Amino acid sequence: MRIGKVSEITGVSRDALRFYERQGLIQAERHGNGYRDYSKNTVVLVGLIRQAQGLGFSLTEIGGLLRGMGSGMSQHDLEVVLREKLDEIDARMVALGQLRNVVATRLAQACPLGLGEVV
Repeated sequence: MRIGKVSEITGVSRDALRFYERQGLIQAERHGNGYRDYSKNTVVLVGLIRQAQGLGFSLTEIGGLLRGMGSGMSQHDLEVVLREKLDEIDARMVALGQLRNVVATRLAQACPLGLGEVV
């Protein structure tokens, strides 16, 4: 399947597909004319990549997940990875809550940036 067809089916740009390939997330056979030929499984992989990105995983993390899945990652192993991601998200939410409080406090002050009068 050519790159345009994969792009059309998945809604992912050709540039993104080429980037995923450079990152080792997907593979294509190359013909003598330079055209890429992707397997039908690539559509599934791209869907998994997009879903994992939506869950907050980086492409590096996704690469590790895909390698793990290829080598028989168990349901328990996947649960551990998802729990770690959840913990990371919770920590970010706490940090963002603290940042929000700082900004709200500054906003309530006479000079929100705490610079005093500038002459």
